[in-house]
Amino acid sequence: MGPFLIMVSLFFIVGFLTVVNQQFQAPLKGAFLSNVGALKNTLTTFITFAFFMGYPAMGNISSRWVDKNGYKSTLIRGLIMLVMALGIFEVSAFSNDILGTMSIGEGETLPYAFIIFFIGSFFLGCALAVLQVVINPYLVNCDVEGTSSVTRINIGGASNSIGTTLAPFFVSGIVFAGTANPSVDQLYVPFAVLMATVALVALTVSKLHLPNISSEGADEETVDDGKSVWSFKHLKYGVIGIFVYVGAEVCIGANITLFAESSGFTGDVAFLGKVMKEGALMASLYWFGMLVGRLCGSFLAKVSGQLQLKVASLVATTLIVLSMVLKNPWLLVGVGLVHSIMWGAIFALAVNKLGKYTSKGSGALMIGVAGGAVLPWMQGIFADILGGWDMTWVIVILCELYILWYAMVGYKPSNA
Repeated sequence: MGPFLIMVSLFFIVGFLTVVNQQFQAPLKGAFLSNVGALKNTLTTFITFAFFMGYPAMGNISSRWVDKNGYKSTLIRGLIMLVMALGIFEVSAFSNDILGTMSIGEGETLPYAFIIFFIGSFFLGCALAVLQVVINPYLVNCDVEGTSSVTRINIGGASNSIGTTLAPFFVSGIVFAGTANPSVDQLYVPFAVLMATVALVALTVSKLHLPNISSEGADEETVDDGKSVWSFKHLKYGVIGIFVYVGAEVCIGANITLFAESSGFTGDVAFLGKVMKEGALMASLYWFGMLVGRLCGSFLAKVSGQLQLKVASLVATTLIVLSMVLKNPWLLVGVGLVHSIMWGAIFALAVNKLGKYTSKGSGALMIGVAGGAVLPWMQGIFADILGGWDMTWVIVILCELYILWYAMVGYKPSNA
């Protein structure tokens, strides 16, 4: 139970920092990108692109660290990397008035501090990828009475969702405090506090007993010596499933604020005693919906992962289509409720019967998280090309339809 609780707590940190990075898009668009011409959405969403590219960069490296050094050592390395990534953000904030800008076109300039910021986003993604390569196998394999692997991941996901729900409030309501013109120097203290907090967590974890997990209960007879982890078709399809799921999740979570602003939802609202932008409230409620869904999903142990995916993908598709037709971003908030079970269901189905290849399969699935980099950035590019966000949600609909196919066909275990 102890290791399980540790992983659940760390999942909170992963969720919180993931969405904090995303929610910096809208305020930094004004702080950094006031003079970049028609590339505002493209460059703004590049913050999320840089972050999620850290996952494929570190996925296989992390799994090798686990095989060579064990889970605890890998976890501590990830936390140290996390402190360094937050330090790069701090450097970006301090260097904004020092380094100046670079020319990117006639009369258009880009601050060097912004480049440092998205480098920090990349390293943040690398660090969180390392943490997830440890967290997810623990949640799948640790023995907690009365739970299944999907249920345990959903419990971890609920903790993750608490972090993602609080993150928009933290950025809009605390860091920038509802200011109309966000300033980079407002980042100094928050990042210093986050660095100190993560450093304390790393020190604490280093003092705890965290045993390595095994693949007990897996069907070892389905695994042949010398076989590549990529020979399992259901894993390959699962990597694509993670790619499109994370892409769809982040398209909504990261870009709903930009969609809301472009649709005229620009007012200030009071939330928990703080003033925040309406779009940021939508993002917060979207992640809160994921929290509620994961809490409810933890009681769905008797419902198969594939059935959960079928229902969730169909409901999500319906809400996204209605949002496009009615041009109302508030409908996207409801997608969080059904997205909540997708990660756990896809992950559990993809690593089913991998046996001793479970850690390598987990690393491979981290490559799929690159969908959170590619698809939201593509959406931003299309928003610049099309002059708005309305039709860009077709990308997300295609993602939901692939998940439906995976739940119907692609999940079936195969090593042929």
